[in-house]
Amino acid sequence: MKEIAPDATSFHALAAAADRLLAAVDGLTDAGAAAPSRLPGWTRGHVLSHLAAQAPALERLLTWARTGVETPQYASRAARDAEIESGSRLPAAALVSRVRDSATHWQATVESLPERTWDATIRPFTGELCTPRRILVIRLRELALHLVDLDLGHEIDDIPPGVRDIVLDDVLGYYAQADGLPAFTLRDADGTPVARFGDGGPDVSGKPSDLLAWLSGRSDGAALTAPGELPDLPPWI
Repeated sequence: MKEIAPDATSFHALAAAADRLLAAVDGLTDAGAAAPSRLPGWTRGHVLSHLAAQAPALERLLTWARTGVETPQYASRAARDAEIESGSRLPAAALVSRVRDSATHWQATVESLPERTWDATIRPFTGELCTPRRILVIRLRELALHLVDLDLGHEIDDIPPGVRDIVLDDVLGYYAQADGLPAFTLRDADGTPVARFGDGGPDVSGKPSDLLAWLSGRSDGAALTAPGELPDLPPWI
């Protein structure tokens, strides 16, 4: 699975992604927070509650890496879901404040993590063994995609290319290990191969942002080119 180096470039990308999201929700009203997001069954409040709770949850994994004491990301899926649901009903200003405060704390934590801990082995909620370098990808991915999910005027095409490429690589890594994936080849709009899954199958081509939107379930793939219908993808995360 995708990992990135814990360096100034990565830290800047994380801070900038948080700033973009916070700028988008600045001045969000209670009615706006209660409005539907692009995620089925979730309001914008649910998305913000998730992001506010995710930062300390990921910090628990960093504590695991730093101390060697197993510290799960969440106690259980039920506890995670209950926390999101409860937070989603907060006033908009309180939700935005929680997102801002948790992002600030997260940034300070990752930038001060001792160098030796970046190679420790931990296990996120999704079950894979990894190092804290992967946790940087997870947070960057969530900030970038959930900004789009908030439905406040930001699209996949607006994600900075460097961040988009990291998230696309991460999604491709997931599908490379997914069960039930049909054979097909992804190509950039100019025909350059991006990824191949299995042997044979159709070529699916498009801009990187359109490929990411389809693979992550943020579009139906109408902007992509393929002979016949697009392959049926198993659910992503």
